[in-house]
Amino acid sequence: MPHVLQPSENERFRLTLNSDGHPHPVENILAVATLVCGLVAFVATFFPAAHMISSWFGTLGFGVGLYSQYISATTPQRSLNIVGLVASFVGAALGIAHGGFLPHP
Repeated sequence: MPHVLQPSENERFRLTLNSDGHPHPVENILAVATLVCGLVAFVATFFPAAHMISSWFGTLGFGVGLYSQYISATTPQRSLNIVGLVASFVGAALGIAHGGFLPHP
């Protein structure tokens, strides 16, 4: 049983969202889209003049993230969804606080 304690030298580390060995293209795309929308919304909150970007991307990321979390199949997908959901929520909340969805007159 020594192979249980140490990984084989032939095995390489692979970063994958399909930890179950089955392809999930729709779930992967939605998880990555959630993360990207969340990061855009969160970064835009550092610029108060970009409140529209933050509000819209945050709301879009939050909606996509909720659906993506609902249909996710693997733990890595769920992890990306949670990070994206939190970033989207913070981005949307601060974007609304800085001015909302529409430009200032």
